[in-house]
Amino acid sequence: MFDTKIVIVLREDLANWQKLNVTAFLTSGIVAQVPTVIGEPYRDAVGNVYNPLSVQPIVILSADQATLRTIHRRSLERGVTSSLYIEEMFSTGHDAANRAVFAEFAPDSARVVGIALRAEKKIADKITRGSALHS
Repeated sequence: MFDTKIVIVLREDLANWQKLNVTAFLTSGIVAQVPTVIGEPYRDAVGNVYNPLSVQPIVILSADQATLRTIHRRSLERGVTSSLYIEEMFSTGHDAANRAVFAEFAPDSARVVGIALRAEKKIADKITRGSALHS
């Protein structure tokens, strides 16, 4: 049904609260990049209106640190814009601080805890090769 795939890869050793937090932040980055992935508002049987949701499924995968580093490198090599969350962002309290700590690291030194991307299906699969379906 879709020619693209949205994929989030989380570092496998994160605490549950961290996995949920990182997933939420990374998803917001995909939505900001591609606003058309958001559908129309939902309405229940009595007319209450709810926020629109993604029209496209999101696949959640997990990987170890080395595989995440490889996935990050592959996304950069292929020119696929991604959402990235690094470990140091857990210690900040707001967006400006997140961006400041993020700017301190290069791709080869960043301790990636999560990455999200939206790309053509075959490209997304090649980039995320080595990761596994999150359980």
